[in-house]
Amino acid sequence: MDNNNIRNFVIISHIDHGKSTLADRFLEITKTVDSRNMKAQYLDSLESERERGITIKMAPVRMAYSLNHKSCILNLIDTPGHPDFGYEVSRALAAVEGAILLVDASQGIQAQTLAKFYSAKKQGLKIIGAVNKIDLTDKETVEKEIKELAGLIDCQPEEIHKISGKTGEGVEELLEAIIKEIPSPKFQTESASSKALIFDSFYNDHKGIVAGVRVFNGEFKISDNAYLIAVGQNFKIKELGYFKPQMESAQKISNGEIGYIATGVKETEKIKIGDTIISSKFKVESPKLLALPGYQEPNPVVFVSFYPENGDDFDNFKKSLERLKLNDSALRFEPDKNEVLGRGFKIGFLGKLHFEITVERLEKEFNIKVINSFPSVSYNIKTKGNQEYVRIESAGELPDDFEEILEPIIKIEIIAPTGHLGSVLGLKEHFRMEKIETKNLGERILISAEMPLAELISDFDDRLKSVSQGFASFNYEFADYRKADLKKLEILVAGSKVAGLSKIIPEERIEREARKMVEKLKEILPRQQFSQAIQAVSDGRIVARETAPAMKKDVAGYLYGGDRTRKMKLWKKQKKGKKKLLEMANVQIPAEIFKKMIQ
Repeated sequence: MDNNNIRNFVIISHIDHGKSTLADRFLEITKTVDSRNMKAQYLDSLESERERGITIKMAPVRMAYSLNHKSCILNLIDTPGHPDFGYEVSRALAAVEGAILLVDASQGIQAQTLAKFYSAKKQGLKIIGAVNKIDLTDKETVEKEIKELAGLIDCQPEEIHKISGKTGEGVEELLEAIIKEIPSPKFQTESASSKALIFDSFYNDHKGIVAGVRVFNGEFKISDNAYLIAVGQNFKIKELGYFKPQMESAQKISNGEIGYIATGVKETEKIKIGDTIISSKFKVESPKLLALPGYQEPNPVVFVSFYPENGDDFDNFKKSLERLKLNDSALRFEPDKNEVLGRGFKIGFLGKLHFEITVERLEKEFNIKVINSFPSVSYNIKTKGNQEYVRIESAGELPDDFEEILEPIIKIEIIAPTGHLGSVLGLKEHFRMEKIETKNLGERILISAEMPLAELISDFDDRLKSVSQGFASFNYEFADYRKADLKKLEILVAGSKVAGLSKIIPEERIEREARKMVEKLKEILPRQQFSQAIQAVSDGRIVARETAPAMKKDVAGYLYGGDRTRKMKLWKKQKKGKKKLLEMANVQIPAEIFKKMIQ
């Protein structure tokens, strides 16, 4: 295939603006998928994607299309819209030359619209604007959104495409614009070696690890010897081909093409997203000099400890995480242990949704049910006598004698209808928002602020939707670490610290959070034959306390009438016995209690 006839592009937009539906129409028009086999959200293969109606994983597909009797190959990568999966978008942008920026006519430009646009622009991609769902929106609103999108992209309103992903109106014209406006791949002449960028990977029982690749130089063939630059691993290509959208083998993949390479490698740690594959037939003294400029590996910001519900599932749990990490490069995990829940892993995520989706995928794809700790963020701390900061990722790691603590701060951008400005600004009282600025966007307003990341992973998303009646959207990025007045809150039951229920909380919220936790624990804690003191402790001080009463048994119930002395003796004996039991007690918190406490 001539390079001039190849177009590589992505669809980018805010969540739920119709990316997957537009991709469905592309598949139909190009006859890539037979109409009998067509289904909604065709490229969304994960069960969680279909249940939630959102794209979680990028999905590449190769389509053939003819324009003016000229046959073209269109390589599309469908991308997620939620900010937690921004790393998926960055990987896709590194593998293409163009992007369709899609806007829902009824919702207009949203927070992720701006974020994705600036990312694509920074990458130097050709951006084609399209306003979607014109069949569901009045003409006046459509024209208004076209004007706004043209202003963002810096083009004429006539260059913005009016489409309906649902009915197919305007989609064929958009396909033709892709061929005419997006540049064909360039040939890199500075190196004789064949090179390909790994933008995705997954495990296949027969083929080993399969890498999704974009070839940037030369070509690769079956049985070629190849080399992974980042890990220094040689391998022989077992199979290669294209996504149509299922894998379809070919004899070779060449410069400018997007496809897959089956490496035969079984060790999951050998394949890294963003690594460069080069052909081993070219002898190179310094292979790392040939590495393609990719993107930085994502740094997790939310940390949760996971433990398998069934302790015997630990080895399967570990294998499942390794397989999951192959096509989720943001996942970070390391061994962890809990006195009650046993062996597990501390896992790093890019946000709250990323955490929730991973739990769902573990259960649905690998049949692993887990119990997890409270989500936490990483902190930088300085202890007495030390000048260097140390990073911690959970409350359990915070020492009692720390001198200073820095928490991660994010820059957040919220777009909301002007009428909801007051309600949205009211959130600053609950989520420690600072440096708030506003910018008018016509009928919408852009609110910029800074806030601790820990606030975002609580219930910020739900509260924002609530106060804006679902019309506000947000995007965020990490800013820096800043000094904060934070304290560790620990829970004691019958004098014993409960590992896994510790939290790091702003000092002004300590008492309120402590009261809430001890009251909830009192309500759900199983009764014992003795009363249990439930205490919340911070800085060596008991902040809140409740008592879970003992199970009641009327030891004198069989006595009736006569002298009360016999009953008194039995009650004293019972009291003495309960006191002795309490002294001997080693209170164990059942796993079910942990699940209820973190809900």
